[in-house]
Amino acid sequence: MKRRTFLQAALASAVVLGLPRLLDAEIERNTHMSDSQIEKITKSDTEWRNILSPQQFDVLRNEATERSFSSPLNKQYGQGSYVCAGCALPLFDSSSKFDSGTGWPSFFQPIAGHTEIKRDFKMILPRSEYHCIRCGGHQGHVFNDGPEPTGQRWCNNGVALRFIPADHNEL
Repeated sequence: MKRRTFLQAALASAVVLGLPRLLDAEIERNTHMSDSQIEKITKSDTEWRNILSPQQFDVLRNEATERSFSSPLNKQYGQGSYVCAGCALPLFDSSSKFDSGTGWPSFFQPIAGHTEIKRDFKMILPRSEYHCIRCGGHQGHVFNDGPEPTGQRWCNNGVALRFIPADHNEL
């Protein structure tokens, strides 16, 4: 192997292996994660199956991904909150929603302290996967290609969310 080829391969490897870590650090810095006082919810698979649709169970509990452009929430732009479909914890305010063109509801920031991030290697290269901090339900992935002010795209499975309009009066 020639020295130039070796150096090019080494540089490419460093970028592929190191860049996702740098991006993840930036994502974690910008999420304003705090020590949450939110009480965790733990249920058995049977209990989750009793309250979730089969598709919701697959996404929230098995970390599946719904088909793009299949969620009505992708085009929902009313005022309100997007809550976890598993436990109703508010995850996003409608003011942070934008049309990413990806086919999934997308936001530029979550509600502080309501999500947790972990590394996902399902697509070989590491990605930042996020979950509801209360029930652990898989929501989606966060990428560094979103709009200002954060530059992030929190790409969410629509079936993992419910939209609560701002004028909705809870009893």
